[in-house]
Amino acid sequence: MVATTQAVATVDLLRWMPLIPLLASLINMFFGARLGRKTAGGLACVAVLASFAIALYIFWLLPATGMFRDTVYTWIESGSFQVKLSFQVDALTAVMLLVVTGIGFLIHIYSLGYMDHDEGIVRFFVYLNLFIFFMLLLVMGDNLLVLFIGWEGVGLCSYLLIGFWYHDHANTIAGNKAFIVNRIGDFGFVLGLLLLVTELGRQGIWTLDFMELQQHVNLLSPERITLITLLLFVGAAGKSAQIPLFVWLPDAMAGPTPVSALIHAATMVTAGAYMTARLHFLFVLAPETLSLIATIGAATAFFAATVALTQTDIKRVLAYSTVSQLGYMFVAIGIGAFSAAIFHLFTHAFFKACLFLGSGSVIHALDGEQDMRKMGGLKAYLPTTYWTYVIATLAIAGAPFTAGFFSKDFILWQAYSSPRGSTELWFVGWLTAGLTAFYMFRQLFLVFHGECRADEHVKAHIHESPVVMTVPLVVLAAGSIFAGWLGAPEYLWGSLWDHWLQPIFGGAHEAAHGSPTDEINLTLLTLAIGGLGFLLAYFVYGRASKLPDRLASLAGGGPYRLLLHKYYIDEIYDVLIVRPFTYCSRWLAQVFDPGVIDGLVNAVARGARGFSLIWREVQTGNVQHYLAGFLAATLALLAYFLKQQ
Repeated sequence: MVATTQAVATVDLLRWMPLIPLLASLINMFFGARLGRKTAGGLACVAVLASFAIALYIFWLLPATGMFRDTVYTWIESGSFQVKLSFQVDALTAVMLLVVTGIGFLIHIYSLGYMDHDEGIVRFFVYLNLFIFFMLLLVMGDNLLVLFIGWEGVGLCSYLLIGFWYHDHANTIAGNKAFIVNRIGDFGFVLGLLLLVTELGRQGIWTLDFMELQQHVNLLSPERITLITLLLFVGAAGKSAQIPLFVWLPDAMAGPTPVSALIHAATMVTAGAYMTARLHFLFVLAPETLSLIATIGAATAFFAATVALTQTDIKRVLAYSTVSQLGYMFVAIGIGAFSAAIFHLFTHAFFKACLFLGSGSVIHALDGEQDMRKMGGLKAYLPTTYWTYVIATLAIAGAPFTAGFFSKDFILWQAYSSPRGSTELWFVGWLTAGLTAFYMFRQLFLVFHGECRADEHVKAHIHESPVVMTVPLVVLAAGSIFAGWLGAPEYLWGSLWDHWLQPIFGGAHEAAHGSPTDEINLTLLTLAIGGLGFLLAYFVYGRASKLPDRLASLAGGGPYRLLLHKYYIDEIYDVLIVRPFTYCSRWLAQVFDPGVIDGLVNAVARGARGFSLIWREVQTGNVQHYLAGFLAATLALLAYFLKQQ
């Protein structure tokens, strides 16, 4: 099964990782109703578990060779241009595979309990398996076209999953919004892809293969590389919810909670970060693009964190938190610290999935209630959910020796010490870390501490979630602590993470300047502002007081209202973009299309009909008339020729 060369090994097993979830999805699609709800759900879970097992096996073998490849067949062949349906697994892909299949499997297991009473559970697992299939295509493709198929596939599946409860108009609107905003980003991605192919084609290099692109990218001019990377970043900004294309992600929480965990934590939203990391060899040649990416990432991180301060929906707080954490990843990408970005992607998958699934456990216990103002005191009712939520909250807040502590500090240290970094980037990230601690502990205190504010009929039925939902929470909580230990700084026990990804990124990142003492001092500053955020959250929300209401009333006409309404970004987009576009579309449909397009077509038809009326009068069917016509034409021709002579 394995035929090894010097640096690349051929492994036919790779194709089965995406194929197994696809087969499970097709089986449930056509036979799920006959198989039954439990069998369909079990099949979906086993399929993802099988992919996870293969990923673990490949991960175990990988260090011996560096890369595995599996070519299925030649997909497109036209002259010198050739695209193969081919998969590759290197160190970067291996990380993504473990995240997608491992976290995806836990979410599938959790869904068995969360969606147990839903009539559309079979359809839900069809979509969920299909999502995993496309995500695996995205991360395993060895060329840009296979990646693009997965890229578009996860966009389609996110639309189906976000709008899963389509009978609710708000859900369909959220699904449409996600689909449309991602198409805007994808338009830039496609333009960048086409420009990359054509520019290299002019140099005689017709390829989309990542290894060949890396070998020949220096043939491109700096101006073309800058334009290409800017267009590709537009696609990344759409998928990974960066300013200005972030507006779809908070609304995506309208779907079932497992969908929120799958989209927001480990898969779709990380696609943009993965794509830029995969094409790092292109982005490092465009310093202007990297500077823009770092700036947008920092702005997104801070902006989303401020909005999360005032939200009252338990899942919406987490959604804006995801936008903020993605901003951290793009700060790292913008300064060329690709390894740090992927490390935060890895750790974020654990604690954010734990938080979303924990919020789902709370919603499940409260009969669908999502307003944190109607929660409180749930610590006693939901002990397992509470303690896993505490661990995940500590991780995202950057508490010492949790996963978030290591990955977030890694980014902040690189932002400060990297040649491409700056004090301004570090400061924004540092300030955002304090805001993160505040809004996450605010949520923890509002949901689990104090008096229970739930309605009486809801309070009577509050109960801990079943084991099928709590076991994934425990596993994710463990990952929220120990996953970060892989990237410990040098002043502790050293980082295995950089060593693992060194063959991929190599010298893409310039060495940071600064001593271990400087790094420790910056870490202490980050811990200090995180601790300040915790204390403020405790004194404002953790103690039984009316201070939050007083603060809201004092700032009700100003900053508080601005943050509560998310800076009115959706309203601004509606006025500047949606309404004009809708008006133009309506005018084109009601005026231009019937008046001009249909008018031209109808005019041609009316002209043809008019001429036909004339000629119909000539076609009498009388032989004498035809003979007279032939005679007249003959005489006319004879007269013409005589005149010419």
